[in-house]
Parts: sequence; C-alpha cells; structure tokens
Amino acid sequence: MRILVPVAEGFEEIETVSVADVLRRAGFEVVLAGIPGTIVTGSRGVRIVTDSMLKDVDAEKFDAVVLPGGYPGYVNLGKSARVLEIVKDFDNKGKVVAAICAAPSVLAKAGVLKDRRATIYPGMEKEIPRPRGERVVVDGNIITSQGPGTAIEFALKIVEVLGGKEKSEKIRREIVC
Repeated sequence: MRILVPVAEGFEEIETVSVADVLRRAGFEVVLAGIPGTIVTGSRGVRIVTDSMLKDVDAEKFDAVVLPGGYPGYVNLGKSARVLEIVKDFDNKGKVVAAICAAPSVLAKAGVLKDRRATIYPGMEKEIPRPRGERVVVDGNIITSQGPGTAIEFALKIVEVLGGKEKSEKIRREIVC
C-alpha cells in the first residue's frame, strides 16, 4: 500500500507525524508531499523535510490519501487545486480518502462528503454536510477524525481499513494504545 500525505504550511504536527509513523509501522509506504516545497513549517513552528513536493508526485501510484489538519494547514490544502483534484479522483475510484481535524472541510470543498457521514474538529460542524460527534467516522472509503487527540485512533482505523483488523490490533498492542 502506498499512502500520500500532502503537508501544507501550517500543518498540525501531531496529526501528521503520528499518523505517518503508525502507517509506516503497518508496513505501508508513506510519502509526505510538501506544499509548496520540501521544507514545511507546522502550526507550532516544527519544521519537517518532506519526501517530495506535491507537484512532483504521480498520484495514480497511490492507494490512499490522508489530509492532516492544523491552521492554516487545512486552509492551504483547500486552496490547492491539486489536492482537491486528488481527493475527487481517489473518491471516484473508491480509494481511501482520510482527513483529520479541520481537514474534512477540504473533503466537503472537493464535494466528496455529499450524502456521507463524517466528523470534524469540534465547533466546525457547519463546514461539512452530515457531521457526527464520534472521534473517528468511516463511511465507505471516507475516514474522518476530530483532532490531535484522536490521531492514533484515526491512524489505526486507516490501518484496519487498508490492512485488516489483525494488523491494526498488533500495532495497537505494540504502541501500548
């Protein structure tokens, strides 16, 4: 499995790094793709070096996309025509599309949440069409979660959907979750 994680300026550090870590523990290839460059600064000032720039990535070669939140990270993701295109294309093909914190609003902007249940950072429910209060929500190929404190649970759910419950439970035990 190959998973694309677009990382925009102002990304939420916990959601980005912990999710990438858990997915890599599952044996998935995770590519952090920076917007606009390969050195991206998070909402708390943590700078990371991504694997590539989003503009250089061939999205067709990926099985899933995961959007981290963070402010203004999610706003920058939503401003990226490339991100919106990838989200729409992946959804049309039934590939996993996951978003956490405020990033489900990007899914709504891309039009993939119509008639779908999802969750979002508390207080932002008006940004998505059918909000739910659960920490993690799965509706078909769409996986959403509420925020930094739900990042591990979110990542484990992605592992379960892509790699099976047994793999997810094994990682849960290994990381003492």
